[in-house]
Amino acid sequence: MSPIELLRLSLSRLRRGRLRAALTMLGVVIGVASVVALVGVGRGTTANITTSLNALGTNLLTISPSGRFGGTTTLTTDDAAAIAGVDGVVAVAPELQTSAVVATSATNTTTTSIVGTSADYAYVRAYTVWQGTFLTTATTDASLRVAVLGATVATDLGLGADAVGTTVSIGGLPFQVIGILQPKGGSGFADPDNEVLVPLGAVRKYFVGGTSVRTIGVSVSDAASMQTARDAISELLRVRHGIAATGTDDFTIFDQAQLLSVTDAISGTLTLLLGGIASIALVVGGIGIMNIMLVSVRERTREIGIRKALGARGRDVLRQFLIEALTLSLIGGFVGVLAGLAVSAVIGQLAGWGFIFDPSTVAIATLFSVAVGIVFGVWPARQAARLDPVAALRYE
Repeated sequence: MSPIELLRLSLSRLRRGRLRAALTMLGVVIGVASVVALVGVGRGTTANITTSLNALGTNLLTISPSGRFGGTTTLTTDDAAAIAGVDGVVAVAPELQTSAVVATSATNTTTTSIVGTSADYAYVRAYTVWQGTFLTTATTDASLRVAVLGATVATDLGLGADAVGTTVSIGGLPFQVIGILQPKGGSGFADPDNEVLVPLGAVRKYFVGGTSVRTIGVSVSDAASMQTARDAISELLRVRHGIAATGTDDFTIFDQAQLLSVTDAISGTLTLLLGGIASIALVVGGIGIMNIMLVSVRERTREIGIRKALGARGRDVLRQFLIEALTLSLIGGFVGVLAGLAVSAVIGQLAGWGFIFDPSTVAIATLFSVAVGIVFGVWPARQAARLDPVAALRYE
């Protein structure tokens, strides 16, 4: 019999036992759906993290005090000014952060991060102004009490486009709102939308004091210049801080590209782990197919004997049962792919990264289905092919 005739015969057999076929395929459906959905979630998480890191700034270097110096940072605005002269550096933004209550009235308040910085902060951290203007060199040099609100802060305070020019209270002091930022997206402790930006001098004067800064953000001209700029900044700060050749740096430079590569590596490992766990369900589904096919061989022993008596060869019987197993596996895999994509789309919408379709995942899931059908269908098919026709005809 030709493969098409064998396929037609397999589908006819499955139609006669729809319920049993559906229950047999259920394991494969669950396994394939789990693989597709979990791999989709892994890729969606990776894309979400990558987007969040890219939103932090363009070709960004972040300079922070190293671990053991974290309590008393030696980074200063003079360091920031010196770094601005390094080749390849486009913009520098020193940052000093605290937390305070921001209010528009006695009942309309929110507690958020207050970031003191310079006019270059918007460029370094890739912010876009929605309404009004950003901090300017004039306002930061004069340490004026002006504020630019993050999108989340403006929403929490019930402020819209007409808020520009109004006054908000920050830590009990009045600040004039000069702008509201476009939302960047984020959550948790480091939500870039949940902060208020004010001149660095104002934070020092009214909230923190001292001469140091918490971090220095540096934007480099292009990705190819990142390592060169990083090395030059490191050497500059070691000289400025009087660190000997064998001494330990009192600062750490974080490279955005390194963070992205680490994130990709972790996410890739996580995706493989999730896919491996989900594939266990595929093995269970394959065992279900093998079990049903063995039962089918026993039930159709006389049919096999008649076919062999009429001239069917062992390999004809082998192909018939193998194609039946493959048909079960492939139909289950197809349904599982659709279910997995639907689950992945729902999770993506709920999590915020949307639907991410990866053809390679579908192809791998299909190959897994074929492999399951072959691996777990060969033994029952061989059992059927080896039946002695005389014994099979006598079977009750």
